[in-house]
Formats: sequence, C-alpha cells, structure tokens
Amino acid sequence: MVGAACAYYACLSGLRVTVIDRGPVAGGTTGAGEGNLLVSDKEPGPELELALLSTQLWRDLAARLPARIEYERKGGLVVASTEADLIALRDFAAGQRRAGVEAAEVPADGLAALEPHLAPGLAGGFHYPQDAQVQPALAAAHLLRAATATGRLTLRLGEEVTAVLAEPGGQVLGVRTLAGDAKAPHVVNATGTWGGRLARLAGVDLPVLPRRGFVLVTEPLPRVVRHKVYSADYVADVASGSAGLQTSAVVEGTPAGPVLIGASRERVGFDRRLSVEALRRLADQATRLFPALAEVRAIRTYAGFRPYLPDHLPAIGPDPRAPGLLHACGHEGAGIGLAPATGLLIAGMLTGREPPLAVRPFAPERFAGQVAAG
Repeated sequence: MVGAACAYYACLSGLRVTVIDRGPVAGGTTGAGEGNLLVSDKEPGPELELALLSTQLWRDLAARLPARIEYERKGGLVVASTEADLIALRDFAAGQRRAGVEAAEVPADGLAALEPHLAPGLAGGFHYPQDAQVQPALAAAHLLRAATATGRLTLRLGEEVTAVLAEPGGQVLGVRTLAGDAKAPHVVNATGTWGGRLARLAGVDLPVLPRRGFVLVTEPLPRVVRHKVYSADYVADVASGSAGLQTSAVVEGTPAGPVLIGASRERVGFDRRLSVEALRRLADQATRLFPALAEVRAIRTYAGFRPYLPDHLPAIGPDPRAPGLLHACGHEGAGIGLAPATGLLIAGMLTGREPPLAVRPFAPERFAGQVAAG
C-alpha cells in the first residue's frame, strides 16, 4: 500500500516510476491488513500529524478511485470498562482535540445509540468520526492502476531485488533482480517488514522488525457492528514495545458482511504458525464487547507482519548514508492509513517541493548505529 501510494503521487508529479515487487500486488502485509484509517489511537505528535494529512488525502482518493475500494467513513468508538479507564480516555482525547482530532465523549447510557449490540455495563467511551476503513488490497491495486493510467508507471511483479546498484562512493544507481537491472537515480525502499533487508543491500542499517498479528473473520452477518470498536487498552498496546503476546479487542463490520476481529501483537520473527492462544484471547475479548458474537461462527483467520521500528514512527525520506536511497517503511500497524501522506511526502522530496508537515521526526538516519534484534 505504501509503495503504491509513493508510485501514485510520484507519477502525478510527472516522474517516471518502476514498481518492483517479488510477489503479486498486496501479496505481503497489505493483503493481511484490516484497512484501518485511524486517528483515534494516536497521541499528539508526528504520527498524528501524518494521520490527519492522510485522512484528508483518503477522502480525496475515495472520490477519485472506484467505490470497490470499500472506503467507509464509519467512525471509531473507543470504550472504557471502568471509570478509571474513562478518565484516561478523557485526558487522551483532550490532547488529541488540541491537535485537530474530532472526539466526542459518549456517556454510558449513550453507547447503545451508536452500537445497539454492545455489552451493557461499560463506563462510557469516545466517538471519533474521522476514523475510516478501506479494503487495502483493492485500494493498492486501484492506486497502481491510476498511476499506470498516467503513462509513467512500469510494473514488474514476481521479481525479487537481489542487489542495490551503487557507485564506489555509495551513490545509488538502481536495483538488480534476477530478471535484469532497473537503473534509476532514486530508489524508494517501500518493502514494509522487509525494509531492513533492502536497506542492508544498500549498505545501511534500518532496524525494522516483524510484529505478527492475527485477524479472525466471522461468517457474513447483518450489520451487527456499525463502527470500528475497541477497548481502551488497545491504545497502550499500540504504543508498547513488548516482544510478548498482546491482545486487545478491535471489532468492526464490513460492507460484505463478515466481522473482523483483531488485534494481536507479538515479535516472533517471520513465524506464520497459527497461535491458538492469540485467537482464543481475541475471541474472548470480542464476545465480551459484543455478546451476540458468541453465537457466530469464525470461518477463517489470517496473519500478517507489521513493520515495527523501535520508536513507533516510520522511516520516511532520503538516507544520507546512501545518496539516492529513500525509505518509506516501518509504519507498523498504521501503514494503510498513513500511506497517502507518506506517498505525498516522498513525491515532494523527489521533486524538491516544500513538505506540508515537519519531516525531521521520520528521518531514517535517526537509527544510525542501531541493528534490528529480536
């Protein structure tokens, strides 16, 4: 998704772009995502600024791209089980409002109006009308299709990059694949969880690590869940750097009918084996939020790897250690939502335009000397 957005905005800027992917479109983390476009889970700071810009860009893209991308401005609902949790949410939302986020407190007796099937006895919550959702694989495919329509995009699928071509002084000249070289004055590393590997091919370290997550998918249902609904502890899990298993219920309906249930996080390398414990926790937490789901069948599950960086901010921009190399990776679980702003920033950097927000916090060289481990 991030690579597709970079290609799209670069083509709109008048650049000629070659997209190289070792698999099919959305064959990696993008195809395993829920399509979250969130501001509700982000504290004030650089990532929230990026998310707010992306929120505007997604609305524009939804008007330009076919309805089949399943863009929904459904809004988010964050709920608190206890009064202490609600107070913490209130403080969190106050800071977000000052940064430009729309957040409205919902008292306990007002939750049912937003989500009739929500469990009783909750202390309250906050409604975030800016939260939205998209079908990520479709969105990535249609972005690439729109970029192709400009006449400036070449798409090379099923080709793995085996080397980054560079002059003796380190200036990047392109990449090598088994199918042949692709020469270019700039290479954008939008390889997600594998961003550290491509960086190493260019002779630099970027400590990207995979953080595995599972999603449970139910049988198709009438619209049981109207918003993206999650509990207050999800925000803490997103910000955590723990390598151990963490689960916090995130429940949402889809236009096609199935309910998606996440979210789990754990650093286990690229181990794709199914974790029964993670799925058991997700099911238990989801049914506590929505008791009606206890009678519903889960028909499948899938796993993906979030590209994790130690400070929870993506790497976006040129890498001075390898002139000509730019990074656009490390967005962890927010890559779908942050993709448009990332693509716009990368296109601007390639063409010398003034960025719409501060980019220094995303500078890849902030990790100089750090090596991924764990």
